Amino acid sequence: MQQAFGLNIPQTLEDICDPTRLALVVYDMQVGIVKQIENGRQITDKVVQVLEAARKVGIRVFFTRHMSLPKELMGVSQFRTAMAWQRVKSPEEVKPWFLRDAPGFHLIPELNPLPSEGIFDKISMSAFEGTPLDMALRDCRVDAFVIVGIAMEIGIEPTARHGADLGYIPVVVKDACGFGHRDAADRSTASLEFAGDALLTNVETICAQFRRDHSSKPKPLHG
Repeated sequence: MQQAFGLNIPQTLEDICDPTRLALVVYDMQVGIVKQIENGRQITDKVVQVLEAARKVGIRVFFTRHMSLPKELMGVSQFRTAMAWQRVKSPEEVKPWFLRDAPGFHLIPELNPLPSEGIFDKISMSAFEGTPLDMALRDCRVDAFVIVGIAMEIGIEPTARHGADLGYIPVVVKDACGFGHRDAADRSTASLEFAGDALLTNVETICAQFRRDHSSKPKPLHG
């Protein structure tokens, strides 16, 4: 940990992984998204591994869900994005895939969000845009977040960059971040590494860090 002008400046995972100042963001692990990627089962297993490790040490957890609006409520950017993703040439051909009550909108059952965990819906790529996430983290005095989920090249990179612009330290768990296009995901990872705002790690390392922080806490005294 570096210091300057009364500030602690984290440099490493060890510096950052204070469970009281860290949150886990599980990005868009929805039924209709997980089934679209080739290694959905593998990513699910990795995400659950990080989630369970975070829960054991009391790290705050927030889930996001991507939501489609009814076509009557979709605006210009929503139509443009949907047309690009669905590879159609007109708004009439667009099909809202993630309407609020659609089966594909729901989080996969393996995650089983707890009553103590938050779920935020969004129509943006960044988990911070149009959601209460920033306010919730700041109110809990959280200043760093670990992010896992799907997809690296679509929403995880924008969330990490947005979070860094808001003053958070993003920790991207690379092997727990799925993707739809490998080359695009690799470019996103390389861009994050080059920018230097985020720390990039893997499941084994972040879970070991969680365990280390937990085991290093003094055990309560019993009279």
